[in-house]
Amino acid sequence: MSTVIFPSPIFGPVHSRRLGVSLGINLLPSDGKVCSFDCIYCECGLNAEHRPGLSLPTREEVRTELENKLKDMQINGPVPDVLTFAGNGEPTAHPHFSEIIDDTIALRDRYFPKAKVSVLSNSTFINRPKVFDALMKVDNNILKLDTVNEEYIKMVDRPSGNYKLDEIIDRLKAFKGHVIIQTMFMKGTCYGESVDNTGDEYVLPWLETVKAIAPSQVMIYTIDRDTPNKHLVKATRQELNRILEMIKTNGISATASY
Repeated sequence: MSTVIFPSPIFGPVHSRRLGVSLGINLLPSDGKVCSFDCIYCECGLNAEHRPGLSLPTREEVRTELENKLKDMQINGPVPDVLTFAGNGEPTAHPHFSEIIDDTIALRDRYFPKAKVSVLSNSTFINRPKVFDALMKVDNNILKLDTVNEEYIKMVDRPSGNYKLDEIIDRLKAFKGHVIIQTMFMKGTCYGESVDNTGDEYVLPWLETVKAIAPSQVMIYTIDRDTPNKHLVKATRQELNRILEMIKTNGISATASY
């Protein structure tokens, strides 16, 4: 099973398949996972296996450690392409997410003004006005939409609480293009049920929804690291390329990570 738990509040830099040299910002505890999804493919493992005992990092801790790291990178390198909010769960769950975004943008402007600020989010808190407004300020607002099939979401993404797909889609549209849709394509099984979302049954309705959202870009990808469920299988390069061409044919910028 996967047990990749990231340091907090700063980790890396690491090389991202999609973003380049990425300095990670983890707003969750360093000893466990806090997420409103419990995805069967998450590299951090399942929520129940990694209950944290430590508190969330404070806004002040994030700002201080980020500035110290950026100062060090100015002297010793490497130059970051991106400052990425990711880590052990859902970054927008932090109660001071919006203020931390403001701090991060200010520090980016001071030390590495060419670097982008990115957020990797599962979209579950974009109905909160402060979260929505903060995401409008970042360069790369990368939000998850693995499918538009609610049963698939329940089986694979496994949201906690009252998850309403229609409301999520409406809020994605409200970004008016200032959003990058991120979608995981994979195959295999979960508890004996197929999780293959690479066929037209899943791709065509998803594509119609993506067209309605009108994002600036779509990032499709497949499994790259260990997963908690050992019956999952990578989508093939051919399968991802087929979906990639379908997106591009509809006039939407897109990339695939294999």
